[in-house]
Amino acid sequence: MDGKAFRADFPIFEIEKSMYLDNAATSQKPKCVLEAEYGFYEKMNANPLRGFYPLSVEATKAYEDAREKVRGFINAASVKEIIFTRNTTESINLIAYSYGLNNLCRNDEIVVSITEHHSNLLPWRMVADRTGAKIKYLYPNKEGEFDPAAIDEAITERTKIAAMGQVSNVLGSLNPIDHLIKRVHEVGGVAVIDAAQSAPHMAIDVKKMNPDFLAFSGHKMFGPMGIGVLYGRKELLEAMPPFMEGGEMVDIVRFDYTKYSELPHKFEAGTVNAGGAVGLSAAIDYINKVGFDTMNEIEESLTKRAFEAMKNIPHLHILGGDSAEKHHGIISFTLDDVHPHDVSAILEADGIDVRAGHHCAGPLLEFLGVNSATRLSLMFYNTEEEIDAFTKSVASIRERMGFND
Repeated sequence: MDGKAFRADFPIFEIEKSMYLDNAATSQKPKCVLEAEYGFYEKMNANPLRGFYPLSVEATKAYEDAREKVRGFINAASVKEIIFTRNTTESINLIAYSYGLNNLCRNDEIVVSITEHHSNLLPWRMVADRTGAKIKYLYPNKEGEFDPAAIDEAITERTKIAAMGQVSNVLGSLNPIDHLIKRVHEVGGVAVIDAAQSAPHMAIDVKKMNPDFLAFSGHKMFGPMGIGVLYGRKELLEAMPPFMEGGEMVDIVRFDYTKYSELPHKFEAGTVNAGGAVGLSAAIDYINKVGFDTMNEIEESLTKRAFEAMKNIPHLHILGGDSAEKHHGIISFTLDDVHPHDVSAILEADGIDVRAGHHCAGPLLEFLGVNSATRLSLMFYNTEEEIDAFTKSVASIRERMGFND
């Protein structure tokens, strides 16, 4: 089973003929999303929240309707818990600056998985540097799996924050966030979940999951670039100071007095990305229309097809889990004697788009003993023919580089 039936929804596939297999970096956009964002600027281009004339009122309604759409998508209790940002990176930085710097002290501990994207690692290093708190790393096994007992041991009475991605952007592994959340709550800390790689592929219910903060990006889930989401528990957000100061996030400003807006607006300074929010709303509608069950069935089938072929290619080493089921549409690998950038360049010459490098996960690659890797990442609109072309090209690389196997 593959995504042929859905490719007509994505205009780029009528124009760009290369095989796009870099979906963990950003997804392609269906026509409905492009039309929604264009429609906002075409029909209601005015600053939301700032005018009482009809155009601004309409823009405000579209923006706040998008917030409600996101609330429903993750089953949050209130739209006041939904903050629009630029992306996952900004969302986590908002938590770090507004919560971390104001709630951590010397010798407090921040527990972070080494599988994290730099966006969910570097902000916590900054907090540790400025407050005197200490970073404690959670280490998986070589397949990227975390031992719940190790999580229990790492999180102590000193732990104030525990941060983990739901799905690794390098290994594709599904992390035990439920256990981490439960454990950090037992000691009175907060859990920060990076859902950038999971939100496009699986249902998220924050009432059941119970994170304190959760972040994801629109551009990875068929939405526009430049729009992201931060979910935060209302009582935490209300106690946090604004991340940025300026227009729109205030109700009253005097020479010696400032009254900030209520949630969620106190965290959305300046002119907001209303067109992006409308596009994200359309992306959620598209996801709901296709359905995660259909998406997962296709992606699991394609992942298995790729994994089974790749494990039989001589000199190729897959990072992480030993079965396709553990990779959730992401397979990173190395090829003996060939730099990942060369692998990527040869694939590009064959019309295949993949990512090569450290994937913004330097500590993880260091732990795995590699400097960089090539990554295949799938979406439900990919096809079996693309997988076969990819594996055929990879299998030929060493010979084309002059190695005699």
